[in-house]
Amino acid sequence: MVLVHRAQQAFRSARSRTQHLVREAKENPKTLAAAMNVWPVFRGSGVRVRHIAPDWSSARVELHQGKLNMNYVGTHFGGTLFAMSDPFWMILMLRRLGPDYIVWDKAGEIDFKSPGRGTVTTEIRLDDAAVEAMRAEADAEGKSLMWFENDIVDASGTVVATVRKQLYARPKNR
Repeated sequence: MVLVHRAQQAFRSARSRTQHLVREAKENPKTLAAAMNVWPVFRGSGVRVRHIAPDWSSARVELHQGKLNMNYVGTHFGGTLFAMSDPFWMILMLRRLGPDYIVWDKAGEIDFKSPGRGTVTTEIRLDDAAVEAMRAEADAEGKSLMWFENDIVDASGTVVATVRKQLYARPKNR
């Protein structure tokens, strides 16, 4: 009974710290990375945010293999591979477009290329041209749908998976 109570206290404390960091992270990429690293979804699965660019143009994420994120055959669990990319395209686009736009994930897919073992990484890069193309289409058409992709690679540089995300954006005033 004491262990259950202590576990509940620890969970509440972690949740409270995470919520506080997330509130601060809306304006600060370093704080967002720190918040995501204590977020139970990422922390428990071995996902670590290593860097978010100060201008919100990129994010670097790692996944360390452990007993809790392996599948039946001893490679990285596919859902965790997808999760390491999942929030970043939307967050980066939202921050780059600014407060006058609404941005949502519309669709996502993953294409597994080779078995993932050990530490895998991904670099998510959102270039200026893509941001301006999404802004221009949203302004002209009232909304924009665009696909983005990133590779997840192992320590030797072998592509383990390619993740694709479709983003939806529109101006807030429409």
